[in-house]
Amino acid sequence: MISQSSLLIPLFVTILFLQCLTASAATCHPDDEAGLLAFKSGITADPSNMLATWKKGTDCCKWNGITCLVDNRVTAIYLTGQINNGTNRSNTTLSGTISPSLSKLKYLDGIYLLNLGSISGSFPEFVFSLPNFKFIYIENNKLSGQIPVNVGKLTKLDALSVEGNLFSGPIPSSIGELTQLTQLKLGGNRLTGTIPAGIQRLGNLTLLSLKSNQLSGEIPDFFSGFSDLRILELSRNKFTGKIPGSISALATKLGYLELGHNLLTGPIPDFLGKFHALDTLDLSWNKLSGTVPTSFANLTKIFNLDLSHNLLIDPFPKMYVKGIESLDLSNNRFHLGKIPDWVTSSPIIYSLKLAKCGIKIKLDDWNPSETYFYDYIDLSENEITGSPLKLLNRTEYLVGFYASGNKLKFNLSSVKFPKTLKYLDLSRNLVIGNVPKAIAGLGNLNVSYNHLCGKLPATKFPASSFLGNDCLCGSPLPPCKV
Repeated sequence: MISQSSLLIPLFVTILFLQCLTASAATCHPDDEAGLLAFKSGITADPSNMLATWKKGTDCCKWNGITCLVDNRVTAIYLTGQINNGTNRSNTTLSGTISPSLSKLKYLDGIYLLNLGSISGSFPEFVFSLPNFKFIYIENNKLSGQIPVNVGKLTKLDALSVEGNLFSGPIPSSIGELTQLTQLKLGGNRLTGTIPAGIQRLGNLTLLSLKSNQLSGEIPDFFSGFSDLRILELSRNKFTGKIPGSISALATKLGYLELGHNLLTGPIPDFLGKFHALDTLDLSWNKLSGTVPTSFANLTKIFNLDLSHNLLIDPFPKMYVKGIESLDLSNNRFHLGKIPDWVTSSPIIYSLKLAKCGIKIKLDDWNPSETYFYDYIDLSENEITGSPLKLLNRTEYLVGFYASGNKLKFNLSSVKFPKTLKYLDLSRNLVIGNVPKAIAGLGNLNVSYNHLCGKLPATKFPASSFLGNDCLCGSPLPPCKV
């Protein structure tokens, strides 16, 4: 006979299970749910259904992009898209604005809205009502207006990144109050004015990026207190003057120094040769003059070096880099004579740009250790003879080959075009033969002023791509004679 107590056990278990389900469904705090659903209501387009799991009455700690770390309260919002490398635009988008109702999330300390493309509006004011806020990463969206003058009140911030938006106006001086910052990323906006002196108070920074704005004036000489700085990006602005001497204090840890595309003058400082941790040095597109310091011989571990488009002169120092990945010395006043040995021996090089570098070699005799990874080669405006066939036929991923203004002599019909090749410039050489049908797969072509002959294959390129040859004919040039 079954006792009443044993009959009650399944009933008790059922009730307990239902209570657990109810508790689980109710673990989302009402304020958190209300704030998040208000954010969702501010989103006008969500084509990838990023917020599909954000439903009233469900556990918001399990919603996509939500983190709960303290007593089932929401502590972070993390929504990210993917950038298409070809277009530099987001493949995964959200459109809309950031709801001020996120201020209801009293435990929220981080917002990460990355590469969503179309989040618009002004700087999110709700963070000022959350005094313990630590992380703002709103990158590659369409926020606009000015960075608030009172941004310095967010004194608990560890990271402030609004790069890749449309912010304008000056960098607020109060930003110097954010002394706990380890990352400050304001690049890719429309900021103007000078770098505020208060930034020198941010001694905990490991990353400072102000690149791709419209900032001007001299780069402040205040870097001696940045003992932990590993990345300094000031490229693509309008900075003038010399490279400040206090940057020498960053020698032990700095891995990335990017000052390219400014209006800097004077010599390259000798102290840069002491930066043994340097991965990337970009000083391109300035007005730097004089010689490259002999101390660069000490940069044996550098991977990316760009000194192009300056006023630098010979002699170029001997270097002993063990594995350069990307090198650009183009458009200075160098007379290198040959491609440097430390370039030829690199097993990992993928980009080589030595345009107008006074190189006098027969290209057939150049035997690089590795060509497999090359995606860009620019040897334009030199005195190079011979044929690039051996080089081109050894590449698998080549995207661009530029060799205009040399004395290359070979049959264009013999080239094995890599499937990845999009840009080819062989203008002003001694190239012979026909133009092959394979050019149809290119995105840009210039074979003008050579000795090519014959009827052109069907082409989308303009006549300027083929002018100045011996006997080319057919559209877009005049028709062939019968």
